[in-house]
Amino acid sequence: MHLKRWLTAVIAVPLLVLMVGFGPRWLFYSVLSAAACIGLREFYAITQTRLPRFLSWGIYLMVLVLFAALYIRQFLLIPAIVLAWAFTPMAWFMFTRPSAAQRPVEDLAKAVLGPVYVALPLGLLVLIDFRHQGQGWIFFLLTAVFASDTGAFYAGKLFGRHKLYEAVSPGKTWEGAVGGLVASVAATCLLLRLTGLHPFGLSIVVLTMALSAAGQIGDLSQSMLKRSHGVKDSGRILPGHGGILDRIDGLLFAIPVLFIYLFFYSM
Repeated sequence: MHLKRWLTAVIAVPLLVLMVGFGPRWLFYSVLSAAACIGLREFYAITQTRLPRFLSWGIYLMVLVLFAALYIRQFLLIPAIVLAWAFTPMAWFMFTRPSAAQRPVEDLAKAVLGPVYVALPLGLLVLIDFRHQGQGWIFFLLTAVFASDTGAFYAGKLFGRHKLYEAVSPGKTWEGAVGGLVASVAATCLLLRLTGLHPFGLSIVVLTMALSAAGQIGDLSQSMLKRSHGVKDSGRILPGHGGILDRIDGLLFAIPVLFIYLFFYSM
């Protein structure tokens, strides 16, 4: 399993660098939209959401419309798409599952949470890419989150003694969490020195620690979902890593943190 993780990373990381840094933007956004749809499908599988096929495909279609609207910069369509994610399942369940015995609210909540949890953060990544030096900030984000993930894993293996949140993820420790923070700050410091994206200072340290913490909370949240439904991995698409959600769960929580920082930083 450990070897598979590294082999997958050795293959995936150069492809990711080429796609984010040098590839055409339509390709990058297409990959993001595909990841959103696959991740949404994994979320519905984990949570055992009971949706008719045409309704689930309709939600996937709306996810693709979201990324198309972002690509052509029709931002006024985004609120309508988000509302459609909620209103379409609600209208369907109103006609087909009117009684409480059929548990419409439970499946409705899952149907709406899925795209908000998976697709919207990846959509924010497109907005970050639109910014000046957006590609550099995306690399900063990926470096912070992936370094945190790797640092937490190895620090936990070597020094882990005190459980971080045993009820959700028995293998994670406070020592691992701190190791993730340190690895994240060290990796982003090196990246900034190499790229000159932003001066290294207190604000960047705080941002990096916030990204690391958000990523670890995202990882724990995904573990909570899987544990509550008796699922080990969200999928098998990435050897050694599981599914798409297993790989991007931390990013989904960290992306809004970076987006908010850049929003206020540019004011």
